[in-house]
Amino acid sequence: MRIEHVAMYVNDLEGARDFFVKYFEATCGEEYHNETTDFRSYFLSFSDGARLEIMNHPQVEDVGKPLRRTGLIHVAFSVGSKEKVDALTMRLKQDGYEVVSGPRTTGDGYYESCIVAVEGNQIEITV
Repeated sequence: MRIEHVAMYVNDLEGARDFFVKYFEATCGEEYHNETTDFRSYFLSFSDGARLEIMNHPQVEDVGKPLRRTGLIHVAFSVGSKEKVDALTMRLKQDGYEVVSGPRTTGDGYYESCIVAVEGNQIEITV
């Protein structure tokens, strides 16, 4: 069994798409648009087969996103090496994204960093 995909609602569908394409080398499928409900989405695919669905709907509530909250807290991307974690974290920081932790080795042995991007959501970058 495997997780088929994870989905997230966003206000700026194209901005979220462009973020994942630019920084995480996502491949983007065609936009889906339900004209009756005005729901829109893209499926983003990553090199190992993982998929992320980004979605937009005009009637979605945009609530605060404190760093520590219940529910899904981050999406983690493995980039393959400590050097790539460091380089991508620095690139994102230079582009104005907030780094909230790392790069560092955690107590359970992961080498990672975490940034806040895509409308206040956390993105973890790990080996």
